Amino acid sequence: MTEHPTSHEGRQPLAARSQERARPRQEAAAGLPAELPGGPAAPASPAPEVPAQPTGPDAPGHPGTTGGTDHPAAPEVTDRPGVLGGTDHPSGVGHPGGPGAVAVAVSPQHPGGGARGGDVTARREGDRLRFVGAATRRIARGIDLDEIVLGLCRATVPTFSDEILVYLRDPLPVGDERPVAPFVLRLRRTDRLRLSDLEGEELVLVPDPDPTPAAELCEVRNGGALAEVLRGVRPVFGDSAAAKAALTELLGPEHPLPGGLRAVLAPLRGRRRVIGAAVFLRRPEQPGFEPNDLLVAAQLATHTALGIDKAVLYGREAYIADELQRTMLPDSLPQPTGVRLASRYLPAAETARVGGDWYDAIPLPGSRVALVVGDVMGHSMTSAAIMGQLRTTAQTLAGLDLPPQEVLHHLDEQAQRLGQDRMATCMYAVYDPVSHRITVANAGHPPPILLHLGGRAEVLRVPPGAPIGVGGVDFEAVELDAPAGATLLLYTDGLVESRLRDVWTGIEQLRERLAATAQLTGPDHSPPLEALCDDVLDMLGPGDRDDDIALLAARFDGIAPSDVAYWFLEPEDAAPGRARRLARRALARWDLEELTDSVELLISEVVTNAVRYAERPVTLRLLRTDVLRCEVGDDSPQLPRQRRARDTDEGGRGLFLVNRLARRWGATRLSGGKVVWFELSTRT
Repeated sequence: MTEHPTSHEGRQPLAARSQERARPRQEAAAGLPAELPGGPAAPASPAPEVPAQPTGPDAPGHPGTTGGTDHPAAPEVTDRPGVLGGTDHPSGVGHPGGPGAVAVAVSPQHPGGGARGGDVTARREGDRLRFVGAATRRIARGIDLDEIVLGLCRATVPTFSDEILVYLRDPLPVGDERPVAPFVLRLRRTDRLRLSDLEGEELVLVPDPDPTPAAELCEVRNGGALAEVLRGVRPVFGDSAAAKAALTELLGPEHPLPGGLRAVLAPLRGRRRVIGAAVFLRRPEQPGFEPNDLLVAAQLATHTALGIDKAVLYGREAYIADELQRTMLPDSLPQPTGVRLASRYLPAAETARVGGDWYDAIPLPGSRVALVVGDVMGHSMTSAAIMGQLRTTAQTLAGLDLPPQEVLHHLDEQAQRLGQDRMATCMYAVYDPVSHRITVANAGHPPPILLHLGGRAEVLRVPPGAPIGVGGVDFEAVELDAPAGATLLLYTDGLVESRLRDVWTGIEQLRERLAATAQLTGPDHSPPLEALCDDVLDMLGPGDRDDDIALLAARFDGIAPSDVAYWFLEPEDAAPGRARRLARRALARWDLEELTDSVELLISEVVTNAVRYAERPVTLRLLRTDVLRCEVGDDSPQLPRQRRARDTDEGGRGLFLVNRLARRWGATRLSGGKVVWFELSTRT
């Protein structure tokens, strides 16, 4: 698709344009050189040899050598080439006005060719240099590909040309990778302005809805005219035989240039190869291009191509870093019993989008769930990599069912092993839906906020602790009530801290925002979890995206005591029979008699396996939620393994039955043994 700007930076004001139109007559009356309109033509200076196009970072006007001052796209000192007039020669000589033109030499014997003629020459040379400097700065300000191409268009239309077409290679090669074949150019952008009559004699520039037609795609043929021009790298006039054939191939045979249009075809060469082409066009009523305009076009093409190269590399690096970070975050959250979860992750602003924030929810034995939010200090791919390592370590430690403070202690040791100054903050909480309690340990992280069912938002008082990686610090855990219907919010400091506010001010604003949102749903209903997360992120202002943000919300539903049955069984031969009787009574109490046969068979197999290796009492627990969950625990660390029994074996078929009849099953190693569990659907 082509784009048409509605305004152009660097365009000359109308008052200045009318003054420039009047200036030739005034200067001619004052006896200036005959190169201006109305006088005899002055002898044209020889056309200078066009030097090779600079391609390296040391080229004049390179973005890396210009200052940081934000200049307009074109100086307000003279109109674009063609406004001041001059004789229109096929070679382009005789177009002295404008920043891209070379001054015509004046004979010392010519009347009026004294000091004032030298001033005009110096002024025009200065205009050209100022235009090139301003245009290259405008191009260099772009960060991504579209900004750079737009900068080229806005800097040249209408100051240097009436229309521009920019073609780029599709796809663009990145770095050292070899471009794909065939060599295809795609029209990336075209800009065109036209003069429109208004009241009186004023002329204004307005967007032209009908730009010069051109093909969207062009395949560059080996040995063709376009390939030869691109290989030569230097800009060429459009009236040469080679350029005419190249333009026909580029724009398409069905889109010939309208008669009288003047063109310059400038290849765009990056650091290693040609990546596109720019076509500068002028209308027939305007003076044609001059040899020095080729120098201007070469400078613009060089800076544009180098900027595109950098933009493509920057975009690839940002994409890799962003993908690295996102792949280390969970694709989806689990659905543990008794709690509902929602999460959000926002990268930082474009200037620092890579960070080390992460969140996780890890199911634990006994229907518990571990809630983790962490933040690795720094913004780099290293931070994202460290985040992935710490998250993996936290998952492994959670699988061992270690207390929260022990998990943080081992994370601290792991961060020190990763290297010096590998620091992070972390909040680790374990929620038990049966006891309606939550155990929290903190490592230098902002405190969590608990939103109660009635709408009261409370900042939980947890020991702050030291960040992970400091070393030699003990972590402390606290156990708090987690009433049904309450919502726990874990977050990183990017949500509450920025250049505009300190962290405690942000925490207080977050607490007030949660309370205000809860008031909208009434005292008897909790706000929807997903909508609550979106509303929390809406509190971010335009200056609050200095850091990435991780957010984890947990709605505590809990499990009612009437839906839990728990027993201890001595490790003896009679234990399986007793377990079957206890399970039968619980199912009758819950009106789940249709599951009796399956539950008795599976419990008998799992308890028998536990009694065989246990030395201490075996635990049996039944949980009724949307499914029926059975958990059998013992003090043996050896996990059961399903195997295919031979026809002559007397045992080895217990887990095979569990796998065939249960909806899900699994085994988890604990610090003091293991738990084997299975689930059956309660819906018939």
